[in-house]
Amino acid sequence: MLQRIQSVYIFIAILLAWLVAFLVPFWIDQNSEVIYLNSLFKNNELLYVTIPFLFIGSGIISFISLLSFKNRTRQIISNRVNIVINFLLLGIIVYHLLSLPGETVVSEKGIGVFIPLLVIVFLVLTNKAIIKDDKLVKSVDRLR
Repeated sequence: MLQRIQSVYIFIAILLAWLVAFLVPFWIDQNSEVIYLNSLFKNNELLYVTIPFLFIGSGIISFISLLSFKNRTRQIISNRVNIVINFLLLGIIVYHLLSLPGETVVSEKGIGVFIPLLVIVFLVLTNKAIIKDDKLVKSVDRLR
């Protein structure tokens, strides 16, 4: 399963969405408090609570895509859905960072802001490798 390059790309996307997203800081607010993804669960606003759930959903969809290595079309479709989820996640994070209330000083952005972008890159690489693999299998089937 992990001998194919697309499986390695999906595994990296899973690690980014589940493990790294919960370990790295996302931003530092105006009170010099470091905001991690776990602390967004305690927030009262719905927009901030959806961020960790979208990361968890992205990881689950990537894991399902990793396990469905025998069905390439299901992998491609689930990766495309996952790309849309990560674009939504990136949009929510950028919206939040551009509209921080009452901020007079520029806050620091953490590395966690770029995680959805990295996941999108690895999912696009995965889809390219799956399509290449699918074309190879179809060309071999034509020769038989």
